[in-house]
Order: sequence, then C-alpha cells, then structure tokens
Amino acid sequence: MSIKVAIVGGAGRVGSNAAYALQCGGIVRDIALVDVNHDAAQGEALDLLHGSSIIADQRIHAANLSEVADADVVCITAGSRRKPDESRLDLINRNVSIFRGILDGLRDGGLSRDAILFVVSNPVDVLTRLAVEYLDWNPQRVMGLGTVLDTARFRSMIAEAKNLPPTQVKALILGEHGDSMSPIWSSATVGGIALTELLTPNEQQTIFERTKGSGAEVIRRKGGAGYAVGLSILEVIHSIALDSRQILPVSTRMSGQYGLQRVCLSIPTVVGREGVVGYHDIKLWPKELAGLQRSSQSLDQTFAQLK
Repeated sequence: MSIKVAIVGGAGRVGSNAAYALQCGGIVRDIALVDVNHDAAQGEALDLLHGSSIIADQRIHAANLSEVADADVVCITAGSRRKPDESRLDLINRNVSIFRGILDGLRDGGLSRDAILFVVSNPVDVLTRLAVEYLDWNPQRVMGLGTVLDTARFRSMIAEAKNLPPTQVKALILGEHGDSMSPIWSSATVGGIALTELLTPNEQQTIFERTKGSGAEVIRRKGGAGYAVGLSILEVIHSIALDSRQILPVSTRMSGQYGLQRVCLSIPTVVGREGVVGYHDIKLWPKELAGLQRSSQSLDQTFAQLK
C-alpha cells in the first residue's frame, strides 16, 4: 500500500537527501517537506518535482506541520549542530527543545494516532524515548533510525577491508547510536562464512573503530553526512510501506528484551506497516550483551539529565 511521508527538517542536508532517496525508490505516494525555512523547503520540493517525470508518479511538495495530519509516516530529521565550546549535554538540551516544539506542532495539527513517528534527529535514542513519553504515543508506532546507519557503514567497511561484495556482508551494530554502540561479531557472516574466520581480532577492532568514528570523519571532511543516511531512512520507510517485515536495528522502547526496560535503543526489530511488528532476540556473546547493558545505562543517565 502506498503511503504519505512527511519529512520534518526537509530542507536540511539529511532531510533533502532522504527525500531524494525516496523519490528514486519510487515506492511512497506522497513526499511532504516541512521546514522552519519554508522557502528552502519549497525550493527543495521544486527541484525534486522537476525530476518526477523521469522517476515515478509521486506528489512532492512543501508543507507546514498543520498540513501533514494525514501522513502515514512522519520522519523527523530537524536539529542543530554543536556550537564552539558547547557541552554535549547543552547540545542535547537544545535539540530536545527543538524536538518538543515539533512534537507540539504535530499534536496541535491533529496528527493521526495511527501515524508512525520515525526519529532521525540526534541524540536519536533519547529523542525516540521522548517522543513516546511526551506524546504518550503507542511505542509500537515510534522508532528511531538507531544503528541502521552504523550497521550500513560497518558492513561497507568490512567489505572494503577484505575486498568482499558489500551486499553479501551481514553484520550488525546494536545498542546506542553513539559512543557505547556494540559490534556483533558473533553472527557476522559473508556468503554464509563467519567473518571471525576471515578477520583477525586486530582487524575486527580497526574496522569497528573506523565505523564508530565515521560520522565525525564525514562531518570533518565535508560538513555533514547525507547520502548513506538518506538510503538508511529509505530502507526503514520501504519496509513500512511494503510491509516487508525486514529485520532492522531501529531504536525502539524496550519492554523486557535482553532484560532492558523503558530505554530506547537498537536490537533486531521486525519493521512493517504497523510499525514495530516484533523482535528477534538473537543469542549474543556475553561481552555483546554487556555492551547493550552499557548502552542502556548511558542512555538512562542522559535522559535523566534532560531539562
């Protein structure tokens, strides 16, 4: 079933790249770009519209928060970057303030309770939990991008390091989208072959450390990430639109999985038209399970410090 997607922050790098990916994907019916800079959103929408006759029969347009009450998926990419000498917590609280304003606008605009809230803004795990609790939204219909992008980077870098076909590399990053993320080597394979047989422990650590620092590296080199995050957003939204029930490491509210409660973080999650359809509690090595627990503790502490 074709769906309408509203991208809040659609004039920014991430939002506009996501819109372009969704246009090229040709699956969603309607792409609405919402941004505080409405002129820029109109410009992005017009640029995309110019190519619509080449790609797919879609409606692409700029909109206000009050005009997307009928959206099936609201993808929130809006946020701000850290200022010079600003602490991480100050940045988080500034983004929380922006995020609450967006949630207020969606609620006041009459957003359907059947809509799926898809959080991309950072800190994604903290804001995903905030969306559930602040709006009292059904947790099944709230998810964050979580470690979907980290997982894509991880697989691509494994493939590059060993000259492997990237699409055949199956490996996960779970936990927090942040410093406490965990690489899951216990189930990592390429073409059915365990990657632990192809990579030494030193190679594994080197690849993971580069993956973990990749976001900062892209920001340093070109100012911000866009293409891969756009494709990661597409992967999640297409699983919703097509009800394909892909197993993706999106961030969702824990209710006992791996012994975790309330916190939002990434574990293997079945994503379909109703949002979170279920989970796969794969068997983890003890150190991998401990990594999830560290992520949970770190995110709980951050959430408790929000203003």
